[in-house]
Amino acid sequence: MTGMYIDADTLPDSRNDHAIKLHGPEAFAGMRAAGRAAAEVLDMLGGEVKEGVTAERIDTLARDYVLDHGWIPACMGYRGYNHTTCISLNHVVCHGIPGPRQFRNGDIANIDVTVIVDGWHGDHSRMYGIGDVSRKARRLMDVTWESLQRGIEVVKPGATLGDIGHAIQSFVEAQRCSVVRDFCGHGLGRVFHDNPNIVHFGKPGQGPELRAGMFFTIEPMVNLGKHAVSVLPDGWTAVTRDRSLSAQFEHSIGVTENGCEIFTLSPLGLDTPHTLSDPV
Repeated sequence: MTGMYIDADTLPDSRNDHAIKLHGPEAFAGMRAAGRAAAEVLDMLGGEVKEGVTAERIDTLARDYVLDHGWIPACMGYRGYNHTTCISLNHVVCHGIPGPRQFRNGDIANIDVTVIVDGWHGDHSRMYGIGDVSRKARRLMDVTWESLQRGIEVVKPGATLGDIGHAIQSFVEAQRCSVVRDFCGHGLGRVFHDNPNIVHFGKPGQGPELRAGMFFTIEPMVNLGKHAVSVLPDGWTAVTRDRSLSAQFEHSIGVTENGCEIFTLSPLGLDTPHTLSDPV
């Protein structure tokens, strides 16, 4: 499978050329800056996501923060999308469009932001609970966060993409939840969505081998009910078909010589807000 990989430093531009890019030290430095920027945005929003505030207000705060720092909101204008964030409430799986609906007591929300710093993309999302969140919603968020950690733990040279998917799927299904199949993580760097696709289910040993220098996101979407989703007529918003709650956490990571580096860790330690709930 040697032909699947290419030294990113040899490319004349940032195109997606269907190969898996391997990056060097300068690229790691660029991704650290971009990842930290994305994490800072979500840190800032933590105190703003509360009952009575609208999703479009949160999106405006994120946009202003990004622009005030001289960064670029990657989603603005991407394939016709006109917002800085995606905000996905309750049974929305991903790509929720920020609108005038106010957050209500008991809501759970995923906020997803991608920031471009000096050409590098930092992509990150977290869950936020509003007010008195139900036990089942808290447990779903905890299971989703833990599934992301388990996927990250297996990342090292010589592992495979199937190892990541299996680590996530086996844990989630043991908790009697389901992993969304229709959306996945992705390579990134100077390209927003690049190869390879990172699916969150699979079998050990299958798929491309991980090599030092690979950059990608891991971003499991987990449903309390079945895994099937539908996309609404707006062409963006994906929802659970059975209207069950959904949650997602996402990190941007790089494969190192002996493991991985998480680029989007919160400077304030706010990206691990949940502890695994007691088993049901």
